[in-house]
Amino acid sequence: MRVGLYFGTFNPIHVGHLVIANYMAEYTDLDEVWLVISPHNPHKEKKTLLEDYHRLAMVNIAVEGNSKLKASDIEFSLPKPSYTATTLAYLKGKYPEKEFALMMGEDNLRSFHKWFNYEAILAQHKIYVYPRVMTIQEEAKAEPLIVKSEILNHENITFCAEVPVMKVSSSFIRKAIAQKKDVSYLLTEKVYEYLDEMNFYK
Repeated sequence: MRVGLYFGTFNPIHVGHLVIANYMAEYTDLDEVWLVISPHNPHKEKKTLLEDYHRLAMVNIAVEGNSKLKASDIEFSLPKPSYTATTLAYLKGKYPEKEFALMMGEDNLRSFHKWFNYEAILAQHKIYVYPRVMTIQEEAKAEPLIVKSEILNHENITFCAEVPVMKVSSSFIRKAIAQKKDVSYLLTEKVYEYLDEMNFYK
């Protein structure tokens, strides 16, 4: 069984995340997609995160009823900050019968050569890359992909150009909630209800 790993803080999980995860599960050779909730991303301040169990609960709520999508708390018990190479090594040992692949946006691929042990990741795991919608300003600041052409042309890299991506982010949703804006169309109904009942981000 080939499992795609979709890492994120999911703070909160929104429809953009779910569209990508569902596309990968339905239109690639992945059998399942695990949404791996990161307890602490090395590049983000922890104070902006909801408690781990709340974000796990929201992901579980969001994927309920879809047998191909699963919430994973595998990183909760691993050393922090969490590094993808460490998580992959742990998963390979825990689930030797499964083949794990990565899912990432084009923006992450641009900086992939800066990741911890990226050479080992690339050699041992397939990577499915989905497009990211960027503004002109973001595109101007982005690192040219040609710098690491050996990554672009690697046999383990698969570009999924038809993934229907959205220009929506968790940070936008958090800010909108704080400003008392309606974000109900950006979240599943049950996730929206959970956030509203718990008064998160307000």
